[in-house]
Amino acid sequence: MEMSEVFWMSFITIISGMTMALFGICYKSKCKTIQLGCIKIDRDVELEEKELEFVQTHQQQNVIV
Repeated sequence: MEMSEVFWMSFITIISGMTMALFGICYKSKCKTIQLGCIKIDRDVELEEKELEFVQTHQQQNVIV
C-alpha cells in the first residue's frame, strides 16, 4: 500500500514541477501569442516590458547607500 502512495506523490510532484516550469518559460518568452493545445493566450508584450523597466528603475532609486 505504501508503494502506491509514494508513486502517486512522486507523480503529482513531477507533473506540478513540469507545469510550473512550462508556465515560467511561457512568461519569460517575448511571444505575443502563445497556443498550447486548446488554450490560446494573447498578451501585450510591450506593456509588460515597460512595466518591468519601470519597476527596475524605481528599485534602483530606493536603494540606500
